[in-house]
Amino acid sequence: MLRASSLLCSSTSITLPPVQLFNPNISLHLPSFELCRPVSALSCSRCHFSVARARGNSSFIVRSTATQEAIETSSNSGLDLVEVGFLSGVHGLQGEICIKPNTDFPDLRFSKPGRRWLRQQLMGQDTIDEVELVEGRPHPAQKSWILKFRGLDNVDQVRQLVGATLLAEEDDRPDLDEGEFYTRDLVGMRVLLKETGQLVGTVANVFDNGGNDLLHVLLDSSIDVSNGSAKTNQLVWIPFVDAIVPDVDLERKEMYITPPKGLLEVNMRAGDQSKKERRQLEWKERKKQQKRLIAAKKKLCELEQKHVFDGLRFGEKSQRNLLADHIVDVNSTLLQKALQSIETSPKRWNVTEEINALRARGSECTLNVSRECLRFDATKEKVGDNFSFLQQGKNLFSEGKVSICLVLNDHETEELEGENGPFSYLHTLFDDEQGFLKEEERACVPLIVVSPEHAFEALQELFQDNDHFGFESEKIWFLKEETLPVVCSSPEEPKKHKILMKSPWEILKSPVGSGGVLSILASHGITDSLSSLGIDYLQVHSIETKSQPLQHHINPMLVGFVSAKGAEIGIQLTGESEVKNFEMVYSVKSLKRLKGKIELEAVMTLNSHVQKVEKDWIESVPSEPNSFEFRSDIYRVLSECSSSAKICLMNITV
Repeated sequence: MLRASSLLCSSTSITLPPVQLFNPNISLHLPSFELCRPVSALSCSRCHFSVARARGNSSFIVRSTATQEAIETSSNSGLDLVEVGFLSGVHGLQGEICIKPNTDFPDLRFSKPGRRWLRQQLMGQDTIDEVELVEGRPHPAQKSWILKFRGLDNVDQVRQLVGATLLAEEDDRPDLDEGEFYTRDLVGMRVLLKETGQLVGTVANVFDNGGNDLLHVLLDSSIDVSNGSAKTNQLVWIPFVDAIVPDVDLERKEMYITPPKGLLEVNMRAGDQSKKERRQLEWKERKKQQKRLIAAKKKLCELEQKHVFDGLRFGEKSQRNLLADHIVDVNSTLLQKALQSIETSPKRWNVTEEINALRARGSECTLNVSRECLRFDATKEKVGDNFSFLQQGKNLFSEGKVSICLVLNDHETEELEGENGPFSYLHTLFDDEQGFLKEEERACVPLIVVSPEHAFEALQELFQDNDHFGFESEKIWFLKEETLPVVCSSPEEPKKHKILMKSPWEILKSPVGSGGVLSILASHGITDSLSSLGIDYLQVHSIETKSQPLQHHINPMLVGFVSAKGAEIGIQLTGESEVKNFEMVYSVKSLKRLKGKIELEAVMTLNSHVQKVEKDWIESVPSEPNSFEFRSDIYRVLSECSSSAKICLMNITV
């Protein structure tokens, strides 16, 4: 009986690293959310999607060539989607667009009308939108296809899609003949010894090795080899040939092997990737970064900011790479909105007036409690009539319905690890098991930590060194605070607001402020992830160590109060509205409705910068305000609430 053993792939295929389950936003050595995340789903896993051809009884593999389809999961639709091509350019004047195929089945993917999906970069993250393919035909002179989508009828509309990736439903893939396999079906299979049934490991990936295919198997820790038990994350190569892999059971997701003596031992390695793997991964990462850079440059060109690219033409490689990273990091959508805020000059918004108006409502959505009632261990005698709110909040935490977002305000002028620094604050907060969740109860609580860029890596190391303080590492997201470029304010060109450069290879940036928390949660897909985890509320707690007295605890009564009143937002305030150190609760439904929408205010500031004059870079040191920085207050979201009755206010008395 014939069985498949070769996996179709193009000569330019990229092999991916072993499949691991992890949150890309929490790894210390991976980009955040940066992160990564991606497609917007944080849990998406990418695998090869290619055809394994049937072969004869020979012990070697005869390879065909074809193009792979990479599979991923869309959080928007819940569908498994495959990459089928790259939109490369506009064709003609009637809204048609060219696509470079990345599939073995172009006729099926491009000529059959129906639903497709487009993946594009938006706000630094991958987004997926559904489109309808009307028709497609091969390009007569090139190895590409010409597509027509419904609702796109002119050049300007389709030009916005250039650079996007076209996706199709994975379930729509063709059925294979008996004895043929898709690579994706092999990945994740359990590998067992045929003679004993002992578990060897799991197929992490399948590699095209030219003459034959190799299974990359992650060994189970229980497997014994001649030099002892397998190490953690130990990988071995197993040739995918009949003599070694005689049986593959797709239904049970198992394959049975009969390895020659010494096969597993001889190719075990200590965990370092081979040179070939490293080259392939580095190449793939470079291509991914190039795509992001091209998309980011396109957006900045549309905003008339081409001068930012000057530093890419000279300097050391590390300097050019730094500028490329800065360009990719620019939230162009938010920047466009910020530039518009300069021209509109909205009425100045006063947070104190807004809070005082809420206090004046006199409704049952306002609660006055003493500070000693805010801890998890507060007794019924202390709390009194409000104990039911405290109990309801504690229940929501224990049931895994609440996520915590810690926001480190800008601590650039103080030592992170100082006696009164944010790291000391975190230790005090998490070590107090009476005033906070006990360590064994924290696994069901997702945690989001937003910090300034200079504290980002040190903060991740702090959590790693302390075993994540009892939180599950897969449910922790570390995010850099939202920043925007500083732009010039020139009397000579009042309509031109160019981005200022800190150096030829650095964009001058400033933090957006507390309102940026909502933007960063949306742009990294965190809100959708919380919803998929069954989270109902997000409690945002700012860490401002300069304010006194310090609140070294998360208030469970606030979320209980919001839940009991069926509100969308809850605010905790102390005294006469010192709002810099904020404690707020949002329903996840309200966050999804807001979609990261924030109001920005342009503030005149004084900033030194460099600028290119002819061929020289000149430093400019102004004596009066010369630029705009953009600010957003988290309390501005109050104006977006459907009704003031949906806002709960908790006043803390001494």
